[in-house]
Amino acid sequence: MKLVVGLGNPGKRYARTRHNVGWRVAERFADDCGLRIDCDAHGGRFGRGSLRCGDRALEVGVLEPQDFMNLSGDAVAEALAELPIEDVRSDLLVVFDDVDLPFGRLRLRPGGGAGGHRGLTHIIERLGRDDFPRLRFGVGRGPAGSDTAAWVLESFSPDEEAALPALVARAAQALVSALCDGIGPAMNLWNRSEDCPA
Repeated sequence: MKLVVGLGNPGKRYARTRHNVGWRVAERFADDCGLRIDCDAHGGRFGRGSLRCGDRALEVGVLEPQDFMNLSGDAVAEALAELPIEDVRSDLLVVFDDVDLPFGRLRLRPGGGAGGHRGLTHIIERLGRDDFPRLRFGVGRGPAGSDTAAWVLESFSPDEEAALPALVARAAQALVSALCDGIGPAMNLWNRSEDCPA
């Protein structure tokens, strides 16, 4: 089974913020797979279904942890203990915002450090490993001198919000590519600078 985890904060206050773009990508991926994230399970909102990869189908789950971002690892650890995930290195894929990437840029990685992202930091701490794939979605940095923590908890600008549906759809396709074809080929396809809007 494959597990996609979208990171974000629960509650209406945070729904449209930059920090919650991981949820938006996970939800678009779920929509594309025809599955609904409508169960309370594994410490979050959860949906289960199948992903078509050519002539084969993969069982896939989508999880949105319902703790706040900095405690995301609890739900991920719970899901991995309860679901038939065979190999974290290929079967877990976490998607989240990244201030170090320009708005809309995608960056797939097979593992590595948290890069200052507290949600990812907590997942690494709870799992005791960092060798799981992740998709970073660029949200850019705020104006010079602005506080990063406050920036990611703000809503996207109107222009960004208008561009998001297409960018989120591309990110969902990057998840499909990574799960169906493997992280290496997907990195070659989706990590190119052309994925960043002009």
